[in-house]
Amino acid sequence: MPCALLRFFGETITKMNKLSIASIGFLAGIVGAVVVNLTLWDEPAADNQRVGHTGPPVRATYATAKLPGLEAVPSFNLAANASVDAVVHVKTIQRSPSAVHPWFEMFGYGAPDRVAQGSGSGVIIDPSGFIVTNNHVVADADEIQVTLNNNRNYSAKVIGTDPATDLAVLQINAKSPLPALAFGNSDDVQIGEWVLAVGNPFDLTSTVTAGIVSAKSRSINILRGDPRTLEYPVESFIQTDAAVNPGNSGGALVNASGELVGINTAIASRTGSYAGYSFAVPSRIVEKVAHDLVTFGEVRRAYLGIQIEPMNEELAEELKLSEVTGCAVVGVVSGSGADEAGLREGDVVMAIDGMAIENFPTLQESVAKYHPGDVVNVEFKRENRTLQKQVLLKNRDGFIEADESYSPAGNTESLWLETCQAEFSPVNPSVSQSLALDGGMQVIALREGTFSNAGIRKGFIITKINGESIEELSQIRTHFESSQGGLLIEGVYPNGKKAYYGVAVKN
Repeated sequence: MPCALLRFFGETITKMNKLSIASIGFLAGIVGAVVVNLTLWDEPAADNQRVGHTGPPVRATYATAKLPGLEAVPSFNLAANASVDAVVHVKTIQRSPSAVHPWFEMFGYGAPDRVAQGSGSGVIIDPSGFIVTNNHVVADADEIQVTLNNNRNYSAKVIGTDPATDLAVLQINAKSPLPALAFGNSDDVQIGEWVLAVGNPFDLTSTVTAGIVSAKSRSINILRGDPRTLEYPVESFIQTDAAVNPGNSGGALVNASGELVGINTAIASRTGSYAGYSFAVPSRIVEKVAHDLVTFGEVRRAYLGIQIEPMNEELAEELKLSEVTGCAVVGVVSGSGADEAGLREGDVVMAIDGMAIENFPTLQESVAKYHPGDVVNVEFKRENRTLQKQVLLKNRDGFIEADESYSPAGNTESLWLETCQAEFSPVNPSVSQSLALDGGMQVIALREGTFSNAGIRKGFIITKINGESIEELSQIRTHFESSQGGLLIEGVYPNGKKAYYGVAVKN
């Protein structure tokens, strides 16, 4: 019994000693941590020296590591406040007839139309009520409703669309000036710069998300061209990691100053929701397209007049170039601005008006900002020599639309035919002389209809119909009013390209 008691007291004392030691160690750790913390935040005095150090006093330094140019995350409240009222909610309704059930038809009842609803975003760009959005948001819509951030609703009409850039302009009639978002210069946007995406994802109005610019001049092959009109997509997106979801389409991409630098258009996702990649049309393209749609009702697009191939290492070696950048010219359109300026096959375009050309999307973006009639400085390499040329941009058919070449000077005579939805006029004498034409009538206006469906474009000069030379406007009317089937139309475009079209006529 005494041995057992002694063993119990001995074990108890041992445990208490261990606990005391641990407690003391724990307290020492706390004190040490406090001391270390105080040491890190308080710089030692000048006369503090290390033990055993015999040299001059040693001062401890506590510099914070910082990359050059690195700044703290900015506050976005000013940019958000400047933009949220200018971003609107766009709702669309599309109706299509339903198939009539035989039982309903038997009793004289028709089936109700099928109604499809959609939604997106838009940006007010003018206090009078002009709104830019995506073409895919309003395409084929029968009704469009716009809701402002103050919950006021308006009916909207489409001013114009441009499928090539997936942009559209709407207009609403408000009783008072609306808050509009100012355009920023997307050329100045830098990779790594902070941006905001403002829109209405999942019908959640006035949603603001933040991210950085991940890349520029991205082509993701989501837009489709129209072979009938020879309109091909212009893709040079700003890529960001700001969260964008369904409903954000047509909304604003805003810089930290509250300026519009892009229109959010697409996401890269396998699920249909945000997955870290979003894409916006640059504001320089948006501003130009919106201006054209409001002013002219169509986009007046400029062309250099070259066929290109993106540069790669193999092509650079073939052309004996030291850099793998730029776009190689593989063809020049006769009569184009590039042709007249002296560019030729084998040249490599390196910059346009100072904007470096690194790939095809960059080239598209650099030209898409201009109108026919504008002059740009093209820097290119030829046999490793750097050269520069001033190039007069023209439209696809060789016109300088800024000079109103479609309308013959001093001649107001024209003919509009409902049957083909086209307007005709005598050819400008200067154009006739350059093409060595004795006659012909020119298409000066065109709407969707017989001519456009056949592939005829504005500017086309009709020289013959069913083999008969055309010298008077009345001849065109006669052919269309007397035809019982189809017409073979021959002609030429102002750039010298000849064309033949078969046109069906219904009388």
